[in-house]
Amino acid sequence: MKKLTAVILAALLSLSCVSALALQIAVPNDTTNEARALLLLAANGVIKLDENAGITATVADITENPLNIEFYEVEAANVPNVLVDVDYAIINNNYALDAGFSPAKDSLLIENAESPYVNVLSVKEGNEETPEAKALAAALSSKAVADYISSTWADGSVVCVIENVDEDGYDDSVDYDALAGKTISVAASPTPHAQVLAVAKDILAAKNITLDIIEFADYVQPNLVVDAGEVFANYFAHIPYQQNFNEENGTHLVNILGIHVEPMALYGGKQADLNALGVSK
Repeated sequence: MKKLTAVILAALLSLSCVSALALQIAVPNDTTNEARALLLLAANGVIKLDENAGITATVADITENPLNIEFYEVEAANVPNVLVDVDYAIINNNYALDAGFSPAKDSLLIENAESPYVNVLSVKEGNEETPEAKALAAALSSKAVADYISSTWADGSVVCVIENVDEDGYDDSVDYDALAGKTISVAASPTPHAQVLAVAKDILAAKNITLDIIEFADYVQPNLVVDAGEVFANYFAHIPYQQNFNEENGTHLVNILGIHVEPMALYGGKQADLNALGVSK
């Protein structure tokens, strides 16, 4: 009996050591951003995913995990806060910037900027052809905005993808005199979205239109307030997230302009390099 107990204790101790030595990676817990993080690892040969999982993959869709990585699913805004407690963390670009990281310089792995994860300006369905929507989209399509993104994040942390850059940021089909004195409200993440909107704000102010930039720290409220009609538009999320949000929540958000891409990246916590992952950068 004593011998059997000793064997059991030894086995438990062995399992405890394995768990303690397992690599730990924190990832965002919302559907599309968790999938995006896992796809980054899969693209670099760290794991393999079910080929049918796509942009809604979760840890349950991992088919091969040779390093027995433990994944910690954390609210996207809190991933930077747990970095010191895990080996690695995959952080959304805006939260990485807020935490003081330069994604292009400080990350160990980073997405290619050419991705489907384009950050967009969104409005409630039915508002996409309104003068307010057209005026806001035109201001955000301006050369001033494109130049601001390119110069502020010259390291590639934020990449401008505006397809038709407008010289002055005004739409010829809009009656700006009729909009004079009005306020257009936009929900946004602080970095980089609110910063970009500040450039558009100056463009609209020249036509006596006020742009009210309302900052949110999460990825849910900006969509809810727009769908409820409390805020006119939002600019904080990428296309797959917005599409999935509509499907899961029954909201009716329409994307009217693609503005930039923020490459998602993996950062070192307890690990200073990629050696533990067996990845050569």
